[in-house]
Amino acid sequence: MSVACSILIPAHNEVGYIEQCLEALLASDPCGKGIEVIVMANGCTDATADVARGYASRFAGKGWPLTVLDLAQGGKMGALNAGDRIARHGARIYVDADVTVSPSLVAELAALLDTEEPRYASGAPIVAAAGSAFTRVYARFWAKLPFCTHGVPGFGVFAVNAAGRKRWGDFPDIISDDTFVRLSFTPDERHRAKATYQWPMIEGMAPLVRVRRRQDIGVDEVKAQYPHLWKNHDPVPQDAPPLWQRALRDPAGFAAYALVALAVRLPHSTQDRWARGR
Repeated sequence: MSVACSILIPAHNEVGYIEQCLEALLASDPCGKGIEVIVMANGCTDATADVARGYASRFAGKGWPLTVLDLAQGGKMGALNAGDRIARHGARIYVDADVTVSPSLVAELAALLDTEEPRYASGAPIVAAAGSAFTRVYARFWAKLPFCTHGVPGFGVFAVNAAGRKRWGDFPDIISDDTFVRLSFTPDERHRAKATYQWPMIEGMAPLVRVRRRQDIGVDEVKAQYPHLWKNHDPVPQDAPPLWQRALRDPAGFAAYALVALAVRLPHSTQDRWARGR
Protein backbone atom coordinates (compact mmCIF):
# COMPACT_ATOMS: atom_id res chain seq x y z
CA MET A 1 0.00 0.00 0.00
CA SER A 2 1.09 3.57 -0.57
CA VAL A 3 -0.41 7.04 -0.71
CA ALA A 4 -0.23 9.70 -3.42
CA CYS A 5 2.48 12.24 -2.59
CA SER A 6 3.72 15.64 -3.68
CA ILE A 7 7.52 15.96 -3.66
CA LEU A 8 8.55 19.57 -2.94
CA ILE A 9 12.09 20.76 -3.68
CA PRO A 10 13.10 24.29 -2.61
CA ALA A 11 16.08 25.41 -4.69
CA HIS A 12 18.24 28.54 -4.54
CA ASN A 13 21.13 28.66 -7.05
CA GLU A 14 21.40 24.89 -7.20
CA VAL A 15 22.92 24.35 -10.66
CA GLY A 16 25.40 21.51 -10.25
CA TYR A 17 23.32 19.93 -7.48
CA ILE A 18 19.70 19.83 -8.60
CA GLU A 19 20.64 17.70 -11.61
CA GLN A 20 21.73 14.86 -9.32
CA CYS A 21 18.65 15.35 -7.15
CA LEU A 22 16.28 15.07 -10.13
CA GLU A 23 18.18 12.20 -11.73
CA ALA A 24 17.87 10.25 -8.49
CA LEU A 25 14.12 10.89 -8.35
CA LEU A 26 13.80 9.71 -11.96
CA ALA A 27 15.58 6.51 -10.95
CA SER A 28 13.14 5.94 -8.07
CA ASP A 29 11.14 2.74 -7.88
CA PRO A 30 7.51 2.91 -9.06
CA CYS A 31 4.87 3.80 -6.48
CA GLY A 32 1.37 2.40 -6.36
CA LYS A 33 -0.26 5.85 -6.24
CA GLY A 34 0.32 9.18 -7.96
CA ILE A 35 3.47 11.23 -7.45
CA GLU A 36 4.07 14.82 -8.52
CA VAL A 37 7.28 16.82 -8.26
CA ILE A 38 7.40 20.58 -7.62
CA VAL A 39 10.65 22.56 -7.80
CA MET A 40 10.45 25.96 -6.12
CA ALA A 41 13.35 27.95 -7.56
CA ASN A 42 13.59 31.00 -5.32
CA GLY A 43 15.66 34.14 -5.77
CA CYS A 44 17.97 32.36 -8.22
CA THR A 45 20.65 34.21 -10.16
CA ASP A 46 21.67 31.09 -12.05
CA ALA A 47 19.81 28.70 -14.38
CA THR A 48 18.24 26.52 -11.69
CA ALA A 49 14.69 26.99 -12.99
CA ASP A 50 15.65 26.37 -16.61
CA VAL A 51 17.66 23.28 -15.71
CA ALA A 52 14.73 21.89 -13.74
CA ARG A 53 12.29 22.60 -16.60
CA GLY A 54 14.55 20.57 -18.86
CA TYR A 55 13.55 17.45 -16.93
CA ALA A 56 9.80 17.92 -17.50
CA SER A 57 9.47 15.49 -20.42
CA ARG A 58 11.43 12.75 -18.65
CA PHE A 59 9.28 13.07 -15.53
CA ALA A 60 6.15 13.06 -17.69
CA GLY A 61 7.36 9.80 -19.22
CA LYS A 62 7.70 8.36 -15.73
CA GLY A 63 4.15 9.46 -14.92
CA TRP A 64 5.34 11.96 -12.32
CA PRO A 65 4.35 15.45 -13.55
CA LEU A 66 6.96 18.13 -12.85
CA THR A 67 6.09 21.75 -12.06
CA VAL A 68 8.75 24.45 -11.73
CA LEU A 69 7.99 27.69 -9.87
CA ASP A 70 10.37 30.54 -10.64
CA LEU A 71 9.99 32.77 -7.58
CA ALA A 72 11.62 36.19 -7.59
CA GLN A 73 11.86 36.33 -3.81
CA GLY A 74 14.55 34.23 -2.19
CA GLY A 75 13.95 32.34 1.05
CA LYS A 76 13.34 28.69 1.83
CA MET A 77 10.23 29.16 3.95
CA GLY A 78 8.51 31.27 1.32
CA ALA A 79 9.43 28.67 -1.28
CA LEU A 80 8.00 25.87 0.85
CA ASN A 81 4.76 27.78 1.31
CA ALA A 82 4.52 28.48 -2.43
CA GLY A 83 4.96 24.79 -3.19
CA ASP A 84 2.43 23.77 -0.57
CA ARG A 85 -0.15 26.12 -2.06
CA ILE A 86 -0.16 24.32 -5.42
CA ALA A 87 0.52 20.76 -4.24
CA ARG A 88 -2.23 18.40 -5.34
CA HIS A 89 -1.71 15.65 -2.79
CA GLY A 90 -2.17 15.81 0.96
CA ALA A 91 0.96 13.79 1.73
CA ARG A 92 4.18 15.76 1.23
CA ILE A 93 7.82 14.75 0.81
CA TYR A 94 10.18 17.71 1.25
CA VAL A 95 13.61 17.21 -0.36
CA ASP A 96 16.55 19.61 -0.33
CA ALA A 97 17.88 20.26 -3.83
CA ASP A 98 21.37 18.97 -2.98
CA VAL A 99 20.11 15.63 -1.65
CA THR A 100 20.29 12.36 -3.59
CA VAL A 101 17.67 9.76 -2.69
CA SER A 102 18.19 6.04 -3.11
CA PRO A 103 15.87 4.26 -5.57
CA SER A 104 13.53 2.82 -2.96
CA LEU A 105 13.19 5.82 -0.63
CA VAL A 106 10.17 7.55 -2.22
CA ALA A 107 8.18 4.30 -2.37
CA GLU A 108 9.05 3.46 1.25
CA LEU A 109 8.04 6.93 2.43
CA ALA A 110 4.77 6.75 0.48
CA ALA A 111 4.02 3.41 2.15
CA LEU A 112 4.82 4.76 5.63
CA LEU A 113 2.52 7.73 5.07
CA ASP A 114 -0.44 5.52 4.13
CA THR A 115 -2.37 5.92 7.36
CA GLU A 116 -5.13 8.13 8.72
CA GLU A 117 -3.11 8.88 11.87
CA PRO A 118 -0.68 11.84 11.77
CA ARG A 119 2.74 10.59 10.73
CA TYR A 120 6.21 11.91 10.00
CA ALA A 121 8.83 9.89 8.11
CA SER A 122 12.33 10.12 6.73
CA GLY A 123 15.07 7.82 5.50
CA ALA A 124 18.47 6.71 6.74
CA PRO A 125 20.94 9.54 6.06
CA ILE A 126 24.38 9.02 4.58
CA VAL A 127 26.56 12.06 5.24
CA ALA A 128 28.67 12.76 2.15
CA ALA A 129 31.93 14.71 2.36
CA ALA A 130 34.33 14.71 -0.55
CA GLY A 131 36.82 17.54 -0.96
CA SER A 132 37.97 18.56 2.52
CA ALA A 133 39.96 16.17 4.70
CA PHE A 134 38.83 18.09 7.79
CA THR A 135 35.17 17.72 6.82
CA ARG A 136 35.60 14.00 6.13
CA VAL A 137 37.01 13.45 9.62
CA TYR A 138 34.36 15.67 11.21
CA ALA A 139 31.54 14.01 9.25
CA ARG A 140 32.75 10.55 10.25
CA PHE A 141 32.30 11.40 13.92
CA TRP A 142 29.14 13.51 13.46
CA ALA A 143 27.38 10.72 11.56
CA LYS A 144 27.77 8.46 14.61
CA LEU A 145 26.11 10.85 17.04
CA PRO A 146 22.86 9.50 18.54
CA PHE A 147 20.95 12.23 16.67
CA CYS A 148 21.97 10.59 13.40
CA THR A 149 22.00 6.92 14.36
CA HIS A 150 18.80 6.82 16.41
CA GLY A 151 15.38 8.27 15.87
CA VAL A 152 14.36 10.05 12.67
CA PRO A 153 16.50 13.20 12.23
CA GLY A 154 15.08 14.19 8.83
CA PHE A 155 17.75 16.69 7.76
CA GLY A 156 17.62 16.96 3.98
CA VAL A 157 14.49 14.83 3.58
CA PHE A 158 11.32 14.67 5.65
CA ALA A 159 7.78 13.62 4.84
CA VAL A 160 4.34 13.97 6.41
CA ASN A 161 0.97 12.55 5.55
CA ALA A 162 -2.18 14.64 5.07
CA ALA A 163 -3.19 14.39 8.73
CA GLY A 164 0.32 15.33 9.80
CA ARG A 165 0.49 18.34 7.49
CA LYS A 166 -2.53 19.77 9.31
CA ARG A 167 -0.34 20.20 12.40
CA TRP A 168 0.70 23.65 11.14
CA GLY A 169 -0.44 26.19 8.56
CA ASP A 170 2.19 28.12 6.62
CA PHE A 171 5.81 27.44 7.40
CA PRO A 172 6.91 30.10 9.90
CA ASP A 173 9.76 32.50 9.14
CA ILE A 174 12.43 30.57 11.02
CA ILE A 175 15.75 28.96 10.15
CA SER A 176 15.23 25.30 10.93
CA ASP A 177 12.26 23.95 9.01
CA ASP A 178 13.31 20.35 9.64
CA THR A 179 13.52 20.84 13.42
CA PHE A 180 10.16 22.60 13.52
CA VAL A 181 8.41 19.86 11.53
CA ARG A 182 10.11 16.95 13.31
CA LEU A 183 9.20 18.28 16.75
CA SER A 184 5.60 18.78 15.63
CA PHE A 185 5.33 14.99 16.03
CA THR A 186 5.92 12.76 19.02
CA PRO A 187 8.71 10.16 18.81
CA ASP A 188 6.05 7.46 18.36
CA GLU A 189 4.65 9.33 15.35
CA ARG A 190 8.06 9.52 13.65
CA HIS A 191 9.05 6.61 11.41
CA ARG A 192 12.36 5.83 9.73
CA ALA A 193 12.48 4.07 6.38
CA LYS A 194 15.28 1.59 5.74
CA ALA A 195 16.12 3.27 2.43
CA THR A 196 18.94 5.80 2.42
CA TYR A 197 19.63 9.25 1.04
CA GLN A 198 22.89 11.16 0.63
CA TRP A 199 23.20 14.55 2.29
CA PRO A 200 26.31 16.65 1.52
CA MET A 201 28.20 18.28 4.36
CA ILE A 202 29.85 21.63 3.73
CA GLU A 203 33.58 21.52 3.01
CA GLY A 204 36.20 23.13 5.28
CA MET A 205 36.47 24.10 8.93
CA ALA A 206 35.45 27.77 8.67
CA PRO A 207 32.27 27.00 6.65
CA LEU A 208 31.48 24.17 9.08
CA VAL A 209 31.68 26.58 11.99
CA ARG A 210 29.36 29.06 10.27
CA VAL A 211 26.81 26.41 9.38
CA ARG A 212 26.98 24.69 12.79
CA ARG A 213 26.42 28.10 14.43
CA ARG A 214 23.41 28.67 12.16
CA GLN A 215 22.04 25.23 13.04
CA ASP A 216 22.37 25.99 16.75
CA ILE A 217 20.63 29.35 16.28
CA GLY A 218 17.83 27.58 14.41
CA VAL A 219 17.29 25.03 17.17
CA ASP A 220 17.35 27.73 19.86
CA GLU A 221 14.82 29.70 17.81
CA VAL A 222 12.41 26.76 17.77
CA LYS A 223 12.88 26.24 21.51
CA ALA A 224 12.18 29.91 22.22
CA GLN A 225 9.23 30.44 19.86
CA TYR A 226 7.61 27.00 20.17
CA PRO A 227 8.48 25.73 23.67
CA HIS A 228 5.50 23.35 23.61
CA LEU A 229 7.21 21.39 20.83
CA TRP A 230 10.37 20.71 22.80
CA LYS A 231 8.69 17.93 24.76
CA ASN A 232 8.91 15.90 21.52
CA HIS A 233 12.70 16.13 21.42
CA ASP A 234 14.41 12.72 21.34
CA PRO A 235 16.06 11.78 24.63
CA VAL A 236 19.54 10.26 24.47
CA PRO A 237 18.97 6.54 23.75
CA GLN A 238 19.97 4.21 26.56
CA ASP A 239 21.95 2.00 24.18
CA ALA A 240 23.93 4.89 22.69
CA PRO A 241 27.66 4.76 23.54
CA PRO A 242 28.75 7.59 25.86
CA LEU A 243 30.73 10.42 24.31
CA TRP A 244 34.02 9.31 25.86
CA GLN A 245 33.73 5.88 24.24
CA ARG A 246 33.07 7.42 20.85
CA ALA A 247 36.02 9.75 21.39
CA LEU A 248 38.33 6.81 22.15
CA ARG A 249 37.14 4.97 19.06
CA ASP A 250 37.78 7.97 16.81
CA PRO A 251 40.17 10.47 18.45
CA ALA A 252 40.72 12.45 15.25
CA GLY A 253 37.00 12.70 14.56
CA PHE A 254 36.30 13.79 18.13
CA ALA A 255 39.06 16.41 17.94
CA ALA A 256 37.54 17.87 14.76
CA TYR A 257 34.05 17.80 16.26
CA ALA A 258 35.20 19.42 19.51
CA LEU A 259 37.18 22.09 17.65
CA VAL A 260 34.12 23.13 15.65
CA ALA A 261 31.93 23.05 18.77
CA LEU A 262 34.36 25.36 20.58
CA ALA A 263 34.75 27.71 17.61
CA VAL A 264 30.97 28.08 17.38
CA ARG A 265 30.99 29.75 20.79
CA LEU A 266 33.50 32.44 19.82
CA PRO A 267 32.28 35.98 18.94
CA HIS A 268 30.83 36.04 15.46
CA SER A 269 29.02 38.09 12.86
CA THR A 270 25.23 38.17 12.93
CA GLN A 271 25.38 37.25 9.24
CA ASP A 272 26.12 33.67 10.32
CA ARG A 273 22.39 33.36 10.88
CA TRP A 274 22.04 33.18 7.11
CA ALA A 275 24.98 30.86 6.35
CA ARG A 276 24.01 28.21 3.83
CA GLY A 277 24.27 24.49 4.47
CA ARG A 278 27.10 24.09 2.00
